[in-house]
Amino acid sequence: MAAQKTIAIIGATGKMGGAIAKGLVNGPNRLLLFGNNQEKLSGLLSALKETKRDTDAEIIGCSVDASWEADIIIAAVPYAAEATLAEQIRAVATGKIVISISNPLSADFCRLVTEPGTSAGEQLQELLPHARVVKAFSTNFSAAFNHTDVSGYKLDAFIAGNDDEALLEVAELITEVGFNPVIAGDLTFSRTLENMTLLLINANIRHGYKGQAGWKILHN
Repeated sequence: MAAQKTIAIIGATGKMGGAIAKGLVNGPNRLLLFGNNQEKLSGLLSALKETKRDTDAEIIGCSVDASWEADIIIAAVPYAAEATLAEQIRAVATGKIVISISNPLSADFCRLVTEPGTSAGEQLQELLPHARVVKAFSTNFSAAFNHTDVSGYKLDAFIAGNDDEALLEVAELITEVGFNPVIAGDLTFSRTLENMTLLLINANIRHGYKGQAGWKILHN
């Protein structure tokens, strides 16, 4: 059995932050929930306790305090907010796993706003040079957390990072949530993963998948 970890979910009241929290509720870990909407945070905590009465989860009033207590920090915030969050938590993120879930999409979802040759994941690593940044959950829709099996196949969740131990720890979290973890490579593969999400979002819009879609590598 995996050792208990303390996981801070920064932006827990967003669609992805809430989905990740609900996905992790049955695992062995302690969850620290931070968000800007206290009413939504209270509702999320109540939902977690309804799912698992003895769940080890609590609301934390400060992103820095939550990150200081955590072993793993999930930055469940939009791309535009990552730089501000990184500045806030930099001093307490040293040596810790920081999960980047964001996708740097334009407002019309037609392109990535990052410059060629970089990615949101790589930029966050530059902003947190002493943390172990892992790109994860960025290729999964929030709605898919409720149905991680589609057409008889468990959806893949791709991860990228420069630290092998951190990748394995994040892979364990992905398994707890219900997805199949696939290590894509080092953090430069965040560029590919963010483009995969751009493609998936546009396919979702064009074909009306209603968020019930995801990636799956099929092989013998």
